[in-house]
Amino acid sequence: MTMPNTQPRRSQSRKLDWGIVNTIARRDLAMLLRSKGVLLPIIVLPLLLQVAMPAAIGLLTPSMNAAQEMQDLQRFLTMMPEQMKRQFATYNEAQTLVVFMLVYMFAPLFLILPMMTASVIAAGSFAGEKERKTLEPLLYTPATDTELMLGKVLSAWIPAIVVGSVGFLIYSIVVNLASWETMQHVFFPTAMWGVLIVWLAPAAAALGLGTIVLVSSKVSTFQDASQLGSTVVLPVILLVVGQAAGVLYLSPGLVFAIGLVLWAVDAVVFWFAVKTFRRTEIIARL
Repeated sequence: MTMPNTQPRRSQSRKLDWGIVNTIARRDLAMLLRSKGVLLPIIVLPLLLQVAMPAAIGLLTPSMNAAQEMQDLQRFLTMMPEQMKRQFATYNEAQTLVVFMLVYMFAPLFLILPMMTASVIAAGSFAGEKERKTLEPLLYTPATDTELMLGKVLSAWIPAIVVGSVGFLIYSIVVNLASWETMQHVFFPTAMWGVLIVWLAPAAAALGLGTIVLVSSKVSTFQDASQLGSTVVLPVILLVVGQAAGVLYLSPGLVFAIGLVLWAVDAVVFWFAVKTFRRTEIIARL
């Protein structure tokens, strides 16, 4: 009697099959839409960062106590680079506060959106599937390790870019409407934000995703993967602190340079992930 083959099916060396990659990505996206644990953070975070916080700043600025808040802001601006000081020289105190907060301070915070979206989806796609016991059938398909990982990577990276882009459009509308009383004109988006959305945000999403890919094969639960993946926001915190301390200025050139560094880091992370990804190791931990 012939015993059934219990080893994962491995294809011979062949060209990458994008049909298989697309099938895996669509499968994961369909599962995403049914997972409240994945969808909830993706919904709540944009509402907080792209709607509630900028609306509060824009609407409340005209009624703020200028004697207190504006004095603190002026002391803050004395530490800023000369280029930023020249830009703010054309604004009154309330306008300065709005532009400083909504254009500069929110720029690095915005990167949390694509980073965390990619991280949460990837955690649900890798570690989450192990926890739900839905990963094993996929590991026994004819897909190569590269096709399997690439399908899962795209199922997280593409939604992160979409969420970031839609969030940017919503943020632009909210910022201009909420700040109209103060600014009296459409002042957002700026050139720096254009570079951030097109160049830096996709790189940030890839960094969050790559981190999860590396840790997911080592952990067994969605919560563990999410907690480890949350460490990717540390560079964002450094950018916020850097601007608050006046040691850097997010110009289009600097944002492009930061993106270039992140893409280089992403390339190394994903190269290492491809080299170390083995379905047999994942199966051993199921």
